Amino acid sequence: MLVETDRIIPITRLQKELTKTVRELAESGEPVFILKNNNMEAVIVPFQDYEHLVHLEEMYEYFEIHDMVQMRMATYDAGLSVPWSEVKD
Repeated sequence: MLVETDRIIPITRLQKELTKTVRELAESGEPVFILKNNNMEAVIVPFQDYEHLVHLEEMYEYFEIHDMVQMRMATYDAGLSVPWSEVKD
C-alpha cells in the first residue's frame, strides 16, 4: 500500500498536535497514518470513511451468509425434514 509521506505522523508528534491534526483531517478528508517505533501502528480516518467501512463489513457478512445458505440448499433434502408438530412435542 502506498502512503503519502506527508500524511504520516509519529505518535509523539500526534500527542502534541492532536487538535491541529484532527482539524486538518476534517478539512482535507485524507487519513493520517500513525507511526510508533518506525512501524505503521494506526490510521485516523474521517468519520464518513469509518461509517463506509462499517457498512462494507456488514455487506461482507451478508455475502458470507448468502454463500453458506447456498451451500446448504445445494444438499438440502426435504424428505429428511421433521415436521414442526413433531419437534414441539
